[in-house]
Amino acid sequence: MSDPALPPAIAAMAAAAEAARARPVQDWHPAHCGDSHMRILADGSWLHEGAPIRRPALVKLFASILRREADGSYVVVTPGERLTVAVDDAPFVAVELATEGEGAARRLAFRLNTDDIVVAGPEHRVIAGNGRPYLHVRHGLTARIARPVFYEMAELALAEGADGLYSDGAYFALA
Repeated sequence: MSDPALPPAIAAMAAAAEAARARPVQDWHPAHCGDSHMRILADGSWLHEGAPIRRPALVKLFASILRREADGSYVVVTPGERLTVAVDDAPFVAVELATEGEGAARRLAFRLNTDDIVVAGPEHRVIAGNGRPYLHVRHGLTARIARPVFYEMAELALAEGADGLYSDGAYFALA
């Protein structure tokens, strides 16, 4: 998956990541190699050297090897390299909601801007507060819940006369 617009280190990293099937990024601890020159905007857009990355497959690939470090920074990582990524807000955006069931039996499934699906529950908590709702995705990575999606959640809660929603047995207050 070589892209001529990317520098060789980034292209090599993309190829290595594509070859890694399980992508256990939490287990990879290579030396820090520098800055990737990538930035994830608050709307979920990915940039490289200030220009949008226009290939969705490449964005999905980099998203699959994204990790949040203990100090709160973000990196793309392979078994051999680790490069810093600037993130304006959250690295993902929850852009669509699917729901099944009602009350305590409800399940909320979110589609992210990377087409990943995350079901809210004990392992994937919805965090509402400070005016911006988020969804825990994996290993410290979060998705900002887009405003229309949050309004849809609020309508569901209001229809049930509640201040929050259940999903996969966990209750999430929306206020």
